[in-house]
Amino acid sequence: MRLQPTGDQEFFRETTARFLDDMVPVDRLRALRDDPAGYDADYWRRGAELGWTSLLVSEERGGGSISGEGVVDLSFIAYEFGRHAAPGPLVATNVVAAALSDAGGDMHSAALDHLLSGEAVASWCFGEPVPNDRLGDVTLEIRVDGPEVVLNGVKRPVESAAQAGALLVTGRTGAGLTQVLVPSDARGVAIEPLKSVDLTRRFGLVRFDDVRVPVDAVVGEVGGAAEQVERQLQIAATLLSVEAVGAMQSAFDMTVDWAFQRYSFGRPLASYQELKHRFADMKSWLEAGHAISDAAAAATEAGAPDAAELVSAAKAFVGTQGAELAQDCVQIHGGIGLTFEHDIHLFLRRITVDHGLYGTPADHRQRLAAIIERRVAAA
Repeated sequence: MRLQPTGDQEFFRETTARFLDDMVPVDRLRALRDDPAGYDADYWRRGAELGWTSLLVSEERGGGSISGEGVVDLSFIAYEFGRHAAPGPLVATNVVAAALSDAGGDMHSAALDHLLSGEAVASWCFGEPVPNDRLGDVTLEIRVDGPEVVLNGVKRPVESAAQAGALLVTGRTGAGLTQVLVPSDARGVAIEPLKSVDLTRRFGLVRFDDVRVPVDAVVGEVGGAAEQVERQLQIAATLLSVEAVGAMQSAFDMTVDWAFQRYSFGRPLASYQELKHRFADMKSWLEAGHAISDAAAAATEAGAPDAAELVSAAKAFVGTQGAELAQDCVQIHGGIGLTFEHDIHLFLRRITVDHGLYGTPADHRQRLAAIIERRVAAA
């Protein structure tokens, strides 16, 4: 992050950084490799006490931000999650919490309270499997049947699907979008685990086979959720971009330090011109990643007219150059960088997973092109 934090924001960031240093050092991350959830429940509850899950929730609903700009405040936490390759469904839970807060009413207050306390996590069921895996392709059907809504379809990948107490499902009702909060143990819901290269991230494929829930489970308006879905997508993509930049920063710092410590022919590796040029390229990618992800966070918080454009620009740039930077860092480490015992792969794994969630760089470049086409047509 290159945003100038307030004193409170900096304290919040430093507190989270110290907490992650203590709770999930790299040896703990390796130990979580075989953990079914990928994170410890007490760790998540304590993180929620620090405010990880409340920043996008209104004060009236029990939340509250640090600066009055919840997305910007949360981006400082996402950055530290990337710098530490930290476990836990930070993005997914906050997206659901924001949606429930924005919807208002008392129907989902209990579920929201559980998210705020850290007693439970939730996840957003948005993406779908091939051939409907392009960004924005939503084919899961949600129809109203008297006092109930019925869901049929498949969603993947869904982060922490098996650990989530509730699933926010985005589906199609006629030509519009509808969102429903579904208990993960509802009849007709089936969750299949998926594999992930990230040591602590868990994902699942979720099938909805004639799942019936009360019509009160609808979040927002039936067939009128398009605007809220767009906001959720902007929040998710922004936070993932910021998180990936945090992982890029750790990988870069680790590699520069290695190059100054490692000697060849009596000289540190960092003194060789070829590596200087590579570090210069990586530094330019890193600073541009900071700049565009910061801009996306500020625009998303403000609801700016160019928010969608900046968010997709950030996701496309960071997704592409972040992967390039991380791979370069691994190569500069030489053979040791390819071992499980070295830490560099933790950040490569995080960047790789963030690259594909809520739209690949190619998806977001296509989205950018569509935005530009609409602008030209309007002009």
